[in-house]
Amino acid sequence: MSATVFLFTPPFTQLNTPYPATAYLKGFLNTKNIPSFQADLGIEVTLALFSKKGLTEVFAHIQQQNGTPSDNAARIIALQDDYIATIDDVILFLQGKNPTLAHLICKRDFLPEASRFQQLDDLNWAFGSMGTQDMAKHLATMYLEDLSDLIKECVDDHFGFSRYAERLARSANSFDELYQTLQNEPTFIDNILTGLLTEKMNRLQPALVAISVPFPGNLYAALRCGKYIKDHFPQSRVVMGGGFANTELRSLSDARVFEFLDFITLDDGEAPFENLIAYIQGNKALHELKRTFTLVDGTVTYFNNPSCSDYKQGQVGTPDYSDLLLDKYISAIEVVNPMHRLWSDGRWNKLTMAHGCYWGKCTFCDISLDYIKVYEPIAASLLCDRMEEIMQQTGQNGFHFVDEAAPPALMRALAIEIIKRKLTVSWWTNIRFEKSFTRDLCLLLKASGCIAVSGGLEVASDRLLELIQKGITVAQVAKVNKHFTDAGIMVHAYLMYGFPTQTEQETIDSLEMVRQMFKEGVLQSAYWHQFAMTAHSPVGLYPEQFSVKKVTDAVGTFANNDIVHTDPTGADHDMFSFGLKKSLLNFMHGIGLNDPLHKWFDFKTPKTTVAPDFIAKALNDHDMLSFKPNAKVIWLGKQTKTEYFTQSKKGNTREMATLHIATRKQTHQVQLPRAQGEWFINLLPQLSVNNTKILTLQEIKDSYYAAGLEDFELFWDNKPVSNMHKMGLLRL
Repeated sequence: MSATVFLFTPPFTQLNTPYPATAYLKGFLNTKNIPSFQADLGIEVTLALFSKKGLTEVFAHIQQQNGTPSDNAARIIALQDDYIATIDDVILFLQGKNPTLAHLICKRDFLPEASRFQQLDDLNWAFGSMGTQDMAKHLATMYLEDLSDLIKECVDDHFGFSRYAERLARSANSFDELYQTLQNEPTFIDNILTGLLTEKMNRLQPALVAISVPFPGNLYAALRCGKYIKDHFPQSRVVMGGGFANTELRSLSDARVFEFLDFITLDDGEAPFENLIAYIQGNKALHELKRTFTLVDGTVTYFNNPSCSDYKQGQVGTPDYSDLLLDKYISAIEVVNPMHRLWSDGRWNKLTMAHGCYWGKCTFCDISLDYIKVYEPIAASLLCDRMEEIMQQTGQNGFHFVDEAAPPALMRALAIEIIKRKLTVSWWTNIRFEKSFTRDLCLLLKASGCIAVSGGLEVASDRLLELIQKGITVAQVAKVNKHFTDAGIMVHAYLMYGFPTQTEQETIDSLEMVRQMFKEGVLQSAYWHQFAMTAHSPVGLYPEQFSVKKVTDAVGTFANNDIVHTDPTGADHDMFSFGLKKSLLNFMHGIGLNDPLHKWFDFKTPKTTVAPDFIAKALNDHDMLSFKPNAKVIWLGKQTKTEYFTQSKKGNTREMATLHIATRKQTHQVQLPRAQGEWFINLLPQLSVNNTKILTLQEIKDSYYAAGLEDFELFWDNKPVSNMHKMGLLRL
């Protein structure tokens, strides 16, 4: 019996990049010299299914079924030879291994097409004459979506690329329906899954199998795998953890769950995992387990050893992506919007800048749980060490920092460290749209490789933002978005509708705010979510403070997070869903930005009360660029040479200096009086980002006066110097 730990993520999360939970745990186990192996069964099932062999079996399976397929499914079945003949080449292309196929795909006579192709955007508009690779990716994605529709209709109605049997897990406060479904014969997809699982179990013979379930769409497959392991490999113990358990299963009491699993752990997995391994090896007693559910004498029992503390973020090791099929992931483009596609296109190494959320006040959020509540940042130098280690391991230099909200100060420190080390990286993360993101900070982030940010605008209404305790205003968000956009960093906004007491008027006004941001070009992508009351949020804990009522106070025996509620003062939020999403999809493609809002709804809506130039005025309302004396000043640019000349004006002459400053695009000239110019030339090397000490504005001012020069503010805020932020002179 091997002491190996087998970690895996069940189907399905993402096709383009592995979900990082198993890589984090494997990195931690490395620090303890505990052998482990990890797998992403989602991508492995996908590749087995979408292959010549897999599709041949799919179509043979369909032929054996009774029932009349829809017209769309019938068309795909009629074209099955074309699908089987092209599938392997398409998958290779989406894996980046067959780029010349793009030319064939773009001709539109190579791939068979069904209903998904009727929804195509104007491809020439979207990709232009130079975007052959991206256009082909989009067409190939539609081709796969057509096949997905066929599988969902004729093979397995639970199927979905990023969520499998998700409905069975959503709001499942009773285990009954899911339990009953799991008693059914395994589906076609289940059999592919358990076939892959069997091969790995036979090879590894692990002592412990750890299943990470980040989302409801992973739960069914996780339990199916757990039961299969318990039935066929009883010597291995099975534990489940991850985001779903952390939020949904905190009050679990249904013993039937442990027909599929041996243990369930909550929150950060490192300490619970270490204790569990020691218990399985006979080195710890049951009561020493940490944040772990198991069955004791037929009763679900929770153990949380108070003497065992969690590991600090500096102690958990570098995420380890070995074992995963990193060259087999599929880049898809379902929505052509450049920002929106980041979630499905490209392989991203996932990291975290800080554990938890530094804000921790939003009333819709699970701020009472440790994954939000316990805030612990990681030092920028350690983050960069981990980035370099992961780049060396994976060969990939793209990073997605999956923070709840990345702290601006840490982002600044990380950007400086990246630039100092001369790392070539592309990175993006989730933020709060707070005023700390100044023009110059955004320029610094861009210089370090930041390409995009996403953040919660939520309900674009100042009244509701205050009720949410978001700590921002709509006008402030617009200004921050402009800073990012002007720096060349794309912005995605998470939007919310249906927050308690939200009226029809506020919903329409929120849409108007969003429309104006897209029209002004300060928002590139967004997504509407309908508010859900959760048990661990302030709204769920104290609904009376938000004028809503729980439908029931009963606690279920299985998942307990989403709470059904009524909102006596709010609008009928469901009826706005389609119109909000339709309008947003058009806005993201630059369509309908001047149309009246009522166009997007098939029922009468109130007129917006937002001034048509609200966002434009907010953007033009420039805050005075006043900087505190302790503001840090750094210089990213390159000064190449200096020329001196005598300037004559109305009979007066003065000595002048011309500084030639080279950026990657062009060389700029900055003219200053000679004395100031000579001081400034000597100052710039002291401001280099490579220096250990970063000077403050006050120190620069003191140096200026020490040189015998006059009126620092006039010099520093005058056009020649104040415009040098474009060349890399940044005040932070």
